[in-house]
Amino acid sequence: MKFFGNILNFLEATMKTPTNFSWFHLMFIAIAILITVLLCIKFKNCDDKIFRRIVFIAWLLLVGLEVYKQIVFTFDYDGTTITGDYQWYAFPFQFCSTPLFALPFIAFLKDGKIRDAVIMYMATFSLFAGLAVFVYPNDVFIETIGINIQTMIHHGSQIVFGIFFASYFSKKLNLKRFLSSIAVFAVFCSIAIILNIIVHHAFIANGIDETFNMFYISPYYPCTLPILSTVYEKVHYSIFIILYIFGFALVAYIIYNIENLIINLSEKGKKNVKLQ
Repeated sequence: MKFFGNILNFLEATMKTPTNFSWFHLMFIAIAILITVLLCIKFKNCDDKIFRRIVFIAWLLLVGLEVYKQIVFTFDYDGTTITGDYQWYAFPFQFCSTPLFALPFIAFLKDGKIRDAVIMYMATFSLFAGLAVFVYPNDVFIETIGINIQTMIHHGSQIVFGIFFASYFSKKLNLKRFLSSIAVFAVFCSIAIILNIIVHHAFIANGIDETFNMFYISPYYPCTLPILSTVYEKVHYSIFIILYIFGFALVAYIIYNIENLIINLSEKGKKNVKLQ
């Protein structure tokens, strides 16, 4: 028990809460850029076996960090006693948590429409979600060193692998596959809605007073995301869900077009170099 308590103390080591674009934040931005460049240059043309191995290792890292986060948020050690209180708001099924479930499909599923759709989802939707938090983390930073590292690695990996996947599968980037990625996002949203409803009623039945709002689309708690929070208050819930999916799909579509533009410019540049 004491050994476990000492581990908890180590995991809960504190620091001054980082601010946006502080040395801590900028350090992880630099690391993310470095790893992205490395993957896109060194492994852009690697064989499928190596690619899948990279994805699997990344998934293991993210799962390990998520387990760590859940332990820190759940348990507390005061020097003699370990107490536990699960923080349901931290349940790992938010928009940014989806790589935990998407990466195994990419690592293990045979080539086909489903795998392509998940890859495109990671290269657009997940990339945007990671960028939104990683570039402007704002209130995700806390005093716990390990949690700050975990959140930077997790959201940074969404950017790293979003760009890497777009580069590695550049020849597969087309509108048909992008539309299939919207279906992947819709499936994740549907699961979140079902979880929100089931857990909410389970809480009521057991007298539990906790907030459970996966994807911030619960019909029982207001959405707190910028812009969408205003929409949530002004329209019917069903309309809100449609606008929620459409809004993120629109942003993902913009990212898809930017990726295509960069890839096309890169290919033209290579052709011009060869002709000289």
